[in-house]
Amino acid sequence: MRFIANWFDANFVRGDAMLTSKLTDQAQTTIPQPVRAALHLAEGDEIAYVIEGDRVVLTKASVVTRDDPFATFGEWNSEADQRAYANL
Repeated sequence: MRFIANWFDANFVRGDAMLTSKLTDQAQTTIPQPVRAALHLAEGDEIAYVIEGDRVVLTKASVVTRDDPFATFGEWNSEADQRAYANL
């Protein structure tokens, strides 16, 4: 088993190894550790897929911060407004 790990490590560093994983009957797979490391993936991260012909490019999804649409309107941001809209 160590021989396989050494071959894998050496080939992965050179960039010419094909990484694979199996698909379960639930259409799930485990992302190989070198891929998770390369993309700096952690538990809870989202993954983005881009289909390019017969290939799919997998990347770490960008974190999108959503602006508060009411932050623009300072006149609606008083303490009374916060209380009035708290349960909506």
